[in-house]
Amino acid sequence: MALGSGRRPPNTSLQFYFPTRRRLVPGTAQPNKPPLPGLRALAIFPPRTSTKAAAAAASPFHAPPPLLPRSTQRRWASARRSSPDRRRHCLSSSDRRAAGAQHCLPFSSGGKMSLISQNTQKRRLEKSGADDGNDEGIGSPVARDGEVGKGTKLKNHNKEKKKKRTKVSEAQQNKEEEEIRQLESSLFGALYTPLEFGTEVAGAVAAPDKDAPLFFTDRSAADGVDDLPIYEEDLAHDEEEDEVVIKGRKPVWIDEEEERTEVDIAKVARLRKLRKEADEHLISGKEYEARLRGQHAKLNPFTGWANMDRKTSIPGASDGESDDEGGVDDILQNNDELVVKDTVKLLPGMLEFSRLVDANIQDPSSGPINSVQFHRNGQLMLAAGLDKHLRFFQIDGKRNPKIQSIFIGDCPVLKASFLPDGSEVILAGRRKFFYSFDLVKAAVSKIGPLTGREEKSLESFEISPDSRTIAFVGNEGYILLISAKTKQLIGTLKMNGSVRSLAFADGGNQLLSSGGDGHVYHWDLGTRKCIHKAMDDGSLAGISLCTSRDSSLFATGSTSGIVNVYKRDDFLGGKRKPLKTIENLTTDVGEMKFNHDAQLLAITSRKERNGMRLVHVPSFSVFQNWPGPRFSLHYPRCLDFSPGSGFLSVGHAGGKVLLYKLHHYQNA
Repeated sequence: MALGSGRRPPNTSLQFYFPTRRRLVPGTAQPNKPPLPGLRALAIFPPRTSTKAAAAAASPFHAPPPLLPRSTQRRWASARRSSPDRRRHCLSSSDRRAAGAQHCLPFSSGGKMSLISQNTQKRRLEKSGADDGNDEGIGSPVARDGEVGKGTKLKNHNKEKKKKRTKVSEAQQNKEEEEIRQLESSLFGALYTPLEFGTEVAGAVAAPDKDAPLFFTDRSAADGVDDLPIYEEDLAHDEEEDEVVIKGRKPVWIDEEEERTEVDIAKVARLRKLRKEADEHLISGKEYEARLRGQHAKLNPFTGWANMDRKTSIPGASDGESDDEGGVDDILQNNDELVVKDTVKLLPGMLEFSRLVDANIQDPSSGPINSVQFHRNGQLMLAAGLDKHLRFFQIDGKRNPKIQSIFIGDCPVLKASFLPDGSEVILAGRRKFFYSFDLVKAAVSKIGPLTGREEKSLESFEISPDSRTIAFVGNEGYILLISAKTKQLIGTLKMNGSVRSLAFADGGNQLLSSGGDGHVYHWDLGTRKCIHKAMDDGSLAGISLCTSRDSSLFATGSTSGIVNVYKRDDFLGGKRKPLKTIENLTTDVGEMKFNHDAQLLAITSRKERNGMRLVHVPSFSVFQNWPGPRFSLHYPRCLDFSPGSGFLSVGHAGGKVLLYKLHHYQNA
């Protein structure tokens, strides 16, 4: 290449300069001692060629070393202009050594590539996969054309791959759209089907003045026969025909043996109840069947709701109103139970019961349970204790889901109770104030301290059955009467000794109290006076009281574990002897409660493990199988029967509320 020319002839080696200190392996881009400070030269070697033309083109005389001294460059230029025979003699050995030191001469004096360059170039060709059978070097025009062609092929390959990916994504998208259209067509019919020429759909929607059908009737099950009525008149006619068929249908099979069979109902003891007369013996099989059906209806008289022809008359209902709607409204507007209670008496000895899932299994308490009570509807139950939480559960005996939980931060709850009308919950602890939780508004109200009173604890109270009065145990024998409506103090009652327990009677008109002097007081809340006072038999200090729902019976408990059951009218009449003294507990009597029909009395003791007994009131005997060897009551602290006595809940010191099903009672 002539000095000062603007282009480089082919098949020449190139040099690049960049600042680095690392030396590379010969045969690749080789670092040299830089001609300028901080730079180094890189020479890219062309591969070995097999043709003479390629060897001549790769001759060092075609490319003057660009960074040789000027004298050497002049001799190089003159040698290039001379004939090939004299070129070898134009350069001195020092010039050749200078050119070789800068790796500008890829060939030796004989025109051949060094062994290291051959091996390195071979590895490069194998790695790039460019071994396609030709002998052209990288620096030759053929090699450069190959590189250009290879780059073009790579670009074309990338374009083809991109096109393929685009086609695949478009095909997938079209497939998804087609599936969506088919789904819409199957769901909504021809309204959402795209119009196509020559199809039935196009013919169906061709008329713009007609609405497309929103549904179709599948008549494939009827084999093409149109059995469904189209008009309302046909539908009504079909219903009339069905009624006629149902009323006039005959039994599919009749047992002819019934007419010839005779049954001796006097011979078998369990069939004697089928007799209509005392001396009746033989009856026919048909009559026997009829009497069995009548006996079944007599023993199970509560299936009238299943009679579809029964029509209940509703007072005040007009002729145009539906009887069915009126019956549903009548049921929903009252609190009566749908199934009548079982009137069969509970038998003593063994109690049929089963353990259910814990009532508070979804949210057990972290402290002892002090209060459990069922709502009047029999499905809602509250549980409260020393963990300062009031929890509500829906009792179904299977899951018992939690409905709500309320945290009372400054009052560990010692007692919580529903108002009998079910509108509020009263909570109290060892504080001089108490709380009221409104179930309708879901609002908590703090009441107290009471005006004019110095009581530091209002932990014990009772609510009257008429939801009008709340009676709190006060100091020094005082009983505090609070209005359930205004939550204000409306009066006080004074005993001779300390007050320990309270119980309402006579629908809330009277109040019973007992305390440290061992007497039982009867108070008339209308006049606020004591109407009767008598000693509890064998009691030194009364600590527990309870009355039956009809106020005919009441029970007292003492610190010695003795429980006395009295008939209230006899006690008020001067009879001091209890009906029964129950001595099954040996420690302080805790909570006691009668069930709804006063056939059961539950008594507890907090200081005794499994300290709970169930008493059969008619016989005043304790059930032998309660609580049973497989069940542990821990240390029971509170209990309650559901309104129908179907459930019994027991809260103990472990934070759980045990739930039992009493099989004798059919309703919760």
